[in-house]
Parts: sequence; C-alpha cells; structure tokens
Amino acid sequence: MGEFTTRPELRGTFGMVASTHWLASAVGMAVLERGGNAFDAAVAAGFTLQVVEPHLNGPGGEVPALFYAVDRGEPLTLCGQGVAPAAATIERYRELGHELIPGTGVLAACVPGAFGGWLLLLQDFGTWRLGDVLQFAIDYAENGFPVVGGMRLSIERQADLLAGWPASSELYLPVPELGAQFRNPTLAATYRRIMEESAGGSRESELERARELFYEGFVADEIHRFSEAEGGLLARDDLAAWRATFEPVVSFDYHGTTVCKTGPWGAGPVALQQLALLEGFDVEKLDEAEFVHVVTECAKLAFADRDALYGDADVLLDTLLSREYNDTRRALVDGEASSAYEPGLGRLPTLVEAEELAGGGEPTRGDTVHLDVVDSLGNMISATPSGGWLYGSPVIPALGWPLGTRAQMFWLEEGLPSSLRPGTRPRTTLSPGLALRDGKPWLAWGTPGGDQQEQWGLHVYLRHVDRGLNLQEAIDAPEFHTDHLISSFYPRGFVPRSLDVEARFSQEVIDELRARGHDVAVEPDWSLGRVTAVQKEDGQLRAGANPRGMQGYATGR
Repeated sequence: MGEFTTRPELRGTFGMVASTHWLASAVGMAVLERGGNAFDAAVAAGFTLQVVEPHLNGPGGEVPALFYAVDRGEPLTLCGQGVAPAAATIERYRELGHELIPGTGVLAACVPGAFGGWLLLLQDFGTWRLGDVLQFAIDYAENGFPVVGGMRLSIERQADLLAGWPASSELYLPVPELGAQFRNPTLAATYRRIMEESAGGSRESELERARELFYEGFVADEIHRFSEAEGGLLARDDLAAWRATFEPVVSFDYHGTTVCKTGPWGAGPVALQQLALLEGFDVEKLDEAEFVHVVTECAKLAFADRDALYGDADVLLDTLLSREYNDTRRALVDGEASSAYEPGLGRLPTLVEAEELAGGGEPTRGDTVHLDVVDSLGNMISATPSGGWLYGSPVIPALGWPLGTRAQMFWLEEGLPSSLRPGTRPRTTLSPGLALRDGKPWLAWGTPGGDQQEQWGLHVYLRHVDRGLNLQEAIDAPEFHTDHLISSFYPRGFVPRSLDVEARFSQEVIDELRARGHDVAVEPDWSLGRVTAVQKEDGQLRAGANPRGMQGYATGR
C-alpha cells in the first residue's frame, strides 16, 4: 500500500472529470455517459460552475483552456479572454483620478469572454447542441444548488459592498446559510432566452445565433445600458467586435514530457521558465526543505520576468526559455532566500501607494474555478474559468450577473508589455496546464489561486514527474507559495522573502527554511492549493481532486 491519501487516485478506461465543485464534475460525467465527448462535457461543466460557484466565476468572466483533440492531432489554446474596451485608455483613467485601475466596479470590466469561448469550443470540437449543454446550468440556477462555505464567506465579507448595489443586494443578502438551497432565476431566464431564441436549424447556426444574442443582441444591449449608467467604459461595439480564438500553445520539454501553456497574455509561460531553471537541479534528490527553497527561489526569478515582460505583446519567449539565459539566471540561486527582485530583461512596473478598496482583488486562496476532462478516445482539456465574481461588480438587474474586473491587471504606466491599450488582453493569472508524452496527451491539470496558480500547479507537477507521487498523493502533499512577486490584483502589493507553508510540513523543515532567510508564515493544514488533474497513461485514464475547501471532486470509470 502507498501513502494514505484523502481520496483514491481514480482509474478507469471510459472517462474522467475533475473540477473544483462536485456538481460540475457530475455534470461533465453525465455528458460523457450520454455519448458526449470531452469538449461537450467541459462546456456543460463550465456553464454549471458559473452557477454553483458565483463567488469564483460567472457569465461576465473569461475562460482560457488548453486542449488536445485526437482528430486534430495537436495541442491548442482556447482564448476566451476578453479585451479592454475601445474607450479604456491610460489618459481616461488618469482623468478620472486613478493611478491603478480599481479592483471593483464597472471601470475594471473587459469584454466577457467565457460565453464566446465555450461556444467556439463546442462548435469546432464538440458534438452536442447548445441547449443540451446549457440545460444543466439553467436547471441549477432555476431550481437551486447548495451554498458552499466559500460562497457564504465571500458574501459575508463583502456584505457592506453588496448592500450598495441594488440587484446584488436583492440576490445575495441577507447572507445565505451554509448548505441552503440558492436560486438565481434571472440568470436562468437569461440563458433560457438565449437557448430558446437560437434554437432551430443546424447545430452550427444555433451556436452562431446564440453568440449574436450575447455579443450583438439583448445581452450586449443590457451590458451597454448598465455600463453607461454606472460610469463604465464597456460598450456594445466592444462586445460586437470581439471573438474567441484558437492559438498555438507555448511549450517546453521537461524530463520526458512536453508542458504546454497559453501565450504570455496569461501567466502560463512562468511555469515553463521555472522548469527551465529547475532542469539544472536534481529535483528528485532534494530533501524537503531544499525542494521548497530551490523551487521558491526559481519562482522569484521567473515571476520577475513575468512582471517585466509579459502581456498581450511580442514577448521574447525563445530567449526566456533558452539554455544560455537560464544558466545565467540559475547562477543567482544559492542557499539563502533572496531579497532581490530583478528581471533578466526589461524593467518592472513602478509600484504606487494605493488605498485598499472594499472587495478589492482576488483573495489568494483561489477565487477561480478549474476543470479537467479526458474521454475514452484520449481527447483532453484543462480549463480555468474565472472572473465576474459576485463581489467584484454590481449585478446587472436584467441579466442576473455582474461584469468582470480583469482590467485591474493592466498598468496605467506607459511602455510596459502589460500597459493598458484599448482592444488588448489583460495579462491574466489564469493558467490551465496540458502535458504530452511522445506527442500524445498525457496530463491535464490546474488550480484556482491568483498568483499562486503557477506555484501550486507546478509543485504538483514536480512531485508527480520528479518525485514519483501519484496524482492524488501529489495533490495531497503539503503546499507552499511565495508572494515575493508583484500582485496581479489591486492594489498590487509585493512581499519580499515571504513564504507561506501548510502546517503539515515538519517543524524541522520550517526551521531550516527560516534559517535560510525565508519569512515563513505557517498556514492551517489543508489551506493552500486547489489542484485537480486527469491523465491518460498505460492505456488507463486517471484522475485526482483536491480535498482543500471540501468541494472539489473527481469522478470517472
């Protein structure tokens, strides 16, 4: 017998779904059982997550995904990340008195990308009709779902903010009880109207009509009207002009695997940079304290490059992932915790003093959702939907959900790859993961967690690939992360030499990390990370899910 794990590593041959909420995992599995493929299942689960985890994502948010369709024979990125409005210029925000884009309210809205992203995936790689995948989400919104702890806590923490937004207050206050049945009839009505008005004709024409209803029809009209009334910059033309897209992945070969990530409009390449640095260490042989130290020090170097160089722009990834560059950067890692934060190229943004706003940013414990699916054919997808949080922006009364606040990740400073420019994507933290072996899909994994995504997710990967733990053991292993990076969320803090570790690390390890100069904060057991994963290996399908937060689940057979 191996180590005790909180739940089994699932194994089977038919299909596996893992996500941050058991209802979404069950929905994905129901789709597979009814003959849908991995992409049908992911879309149905994705729409369900918008309903049952409204504190973590919603229809006003976005979805980046990485996937491998066996018919297509190559890994691809789905970009369901909306762009900044045409009116969103640095000058405009400065005129309004802002040095940073606020973390809450309609001024932080980009085009909602999740709907268009899921529809494009369904159209090109799925087999089901829109009504069939949307029905699950509509049913939960109409008939209710149980309130999870995180949802109740989010509403409780932001009750004063929500009270000032009429439709939000009506929907979410008073604070619902844990486990109570919660309904959102307006959201159900919005999706039902799209479903009914787009129905008929071919599958493709239905999906195109649904897209038009959202981005050029009644949904766009409501968003425009509400944004204008609230002093926002997002307009009908911004929605009409935007399309979700497919893009090539960025990849790096590491220890017999090809790790695939989104382009540098997301944080994904920071995982590849960490792997390029870690190649110079014998990760398998490091003791636990050295493992945490070395991984953390490499993270600091990679995140400094992210903060200086990433954005919706031309980024020198060939250089950043080259052996020569990483040999030079790796030489900066020694036995001590570094207090430096210097990119290898470019310059960092200038931090500004900003007051903490009510509801600002994304609590670091993972205000996002994640889902992974693999089917019997080997189709595989990893998706990290986020944004449109219930406390980020006011609920639009006619639609039942708020806009997103992803624009807070742009800088109002000229000359950076992540500086605000109309029509460009914010440099998000969202970072699904896909890895290949021998060119075939092998692992899909990821986690919520803001700037921790490319730490928690990477640690599970290293523990699986280099340190020999199975998926569930790697997910269950004690977690850690650093905030020695520029926060992607308002008010953009930086905490030098910080290291958060779960209390399940031994005192000996914690003492050694402190001796090395890390400013260690010991967090409660089972409090860091929400990684889920699915895998295809040796003719088997496998899956693991996170016990932390007591809501993630994997299912499969």
